[in-house]
Amino acid sequence: MTALRCTAFTDVGPNRKNNQDSGYASRRLLVLADGMGGQAAGDLASSVVVQTVRRLDTEQTGDVLEALAGATHRANDRLSELVDQDPSLEGMGTTLIAMVFEAADGGPDRLSIAHVGDSRAYLWRAGELTQLTTDHTFVQSLVDEGRITEAEARTHPHRSLILKALQGGHSVDPDLFTLDVRPGDRVLLCSDGLSDYVEPAAISRALGDGSIELAATELIRLALDAPTTDNVTCVIGEVVATEDAADEAGPGEEPLLVGSAAEQPRPPIGRATGGGSTASVVELDGDDDYADDDLDLEELRYAPLSHRRNRFVLPLLAVLILLAAAGLGLNWAYDWSQSKYFVADSDGVVAIFQGIPQDIPGIEMSKLHEATDLPLDDLPEYRQEQVVDGIEAADLEGAERTIDRLWALAEDCNAGGKASQECSDSGPQATAPSSGTPSSDTPSSDTRSSDTPSTTADRSSGGRGGGAG
Repeated sequence: MTALRCTAFTDVGPNRKNNQDSGYASRRLLVLADGMGGQAAGDLASSVVVQTVRRLDTEQTGDVLEALAGATHRANDRLSELVDQDPSLEGMGTTLIAMVFEAADGGPDRLSIAHVGDSRAYLWRAGELTQLTTDHTFVQSLVDEGRITEAEARTHPHRSLILKALQGGHSVDPDLFTLDVRPGDRVLLCSDGLSDYVEPAAISRALGDGSIELAATELIRLALDAPTTDNVTCVIGEVVATEDAADEAGPGEEPLLVGSAAEQPRPPIGRATGGGSTASVVELDGDDDYADDDLDLEELRYAPLSHRRNRFVLPLLAVLILLAAAGLGLNWAYDWSQSKYFVADSDGVVAIFQGIPQDIPGIEMSKLHEATDLPLDDLPEYRQEQVVDGIEAADLEGAERTIDRLWALAEDCNAGGKASQECSDSGPQATAPSSGTPSSDTPSSDTRSSDTPSTTADRSSGGRGGGAG
């Protein structure tokens, strides 16, 4: 007979304030999710997805791949529910890898696997390491087309552009496949905090050395020494031969929950264990109902707000991907974006940015061109909101004209013109023009639909600070 021994370790990393990774390990089920979205609650996304998918940790009697697909869709729906109830969470997302182990009587043991995103799964067998999953990234598509090598992909400037992730809204179908396994095989599920920074050869050596607990500890150490700039999480399973059914679970083989999923502000079930990592590890009783359908979504809504511009990523990203598919590439699209300018807030002052006021995963689409001395607070409230959202201009001269108008407005209002409609917090009550459209460099409210969903994943964490270009 055979069984699956497991462990899970995580570390927040040297440069992150919170852990957006979540992991789960039991003798039946291994799950890893790497949240993303910066301020848009990536930690919440990974936690909710892991808590939902781990409900598969029961004896499976039907089609396991179908069950994995259903769990993935339910997890995505759970994210949609969160965003519907709190639109400030829009933009959060997560990767997912889930493996279900089946010990077969008289046939090969099997892992059924579901995968979305760029977190990776590896198989270590008899000293050889094989990558099981294919990254859902733009750079991987270039590798598949033979346009760049694997080595070039590791340092490509757009390597963080993810084409598929769980974000709610649009349905996402995972990659589904099975793997026959045998005693001695080890599988590793890891976030890109490991795979982006540690070479496969080093991963192979660490994964095959000593116990799986020692292997996980060494993999975390390798990532931190690289040094990784991200959270790093490893979930490891090892197929072992057992004497009888009583030995299948083995000592200390209660399910483990690590990372963000272990840190939700809800009374934990079971007892905390050290786990050898800097993040929380919760050892769970097999009969707990922590991921019950009645999970209070309000109690999970704790992350900081996301920026409303994230809602407009989809149309622009679609254009970029179409350009890339047409052979023009993202570099051309990026160069085009840098011919544009907009006025926005920079640390409390009005500033000019070069680029466009949308954020694309893994690509900084704007940079600070010039910060003025005009405090944002000197403007009427409605103008402040427009500046925060970004006032687009056709070119640099248009952005400078917008700045001149805002200066004049601030000076007029501060000099006693506050009684005018222009200086009121609600702004002037303009009538619709009989013909024509406003100039692109005129301060105006953002009229793009707020219902446009974002279905891509953004790993960038930064705002719009920085020096003048």
